[in-house]
Amino acid sequence: MNVKTKKYKLESGTYIKLALKNVLKQQWWVSLIVLAICLGYLWIDNIWWFIGAGIGAVLYILFWLIQFAGVTQLEQTKMLFEKLAYEITSQQILIKLNAKQGMPIKWDQIKRGHIGKNYILLTVNKAQLIHLPFKIFNSDNERKFVESILKRKGLVK
Repeated sequence: MNVKTKKYKLESGTYIKLALKNVLKQQWWVSLIVLAICLGYLWIDNIWWFIGAGIGAVLYILFWLIQFAGVTQLEQTKMLFEKLAYEITSQQILIKLNAKQGMPIKWDQIKRGHIGKNYILLTVNKAQLIHLPFKIFNSDNERKFVESILKRKGLVK
């Protein structure tokens, strides 16, 4: 089966939010470092342990926020934020700018997938995401077909 979606433009704000959430989920262990710094309070009774850990956590999140905001401004990634249509088969995802221009992505290039409340998110790497809201699919059967591909490929549990 070949699923052809409607054209969809990924907004930069949506991208930044999804990418930041994705990185924080991938790098959950950073919260353990913040917690370990806070536990320094048990060693030396001082509020600066919490302040230092808080500043470190804010700077870490700010670093990634700036990275993803920068991606939206780069000339190389402008294509990600244009109106794109997708053709999805069990072999690949074809990202189409128009009828003549497109880029195939094989399923083995996708690191992980996530099915949200009203979207499918495919992670190629930390900065490259494919966001497929349910509204771009022409029918519920097409969306379920894509979800079954993700489960078969082991990208979604």
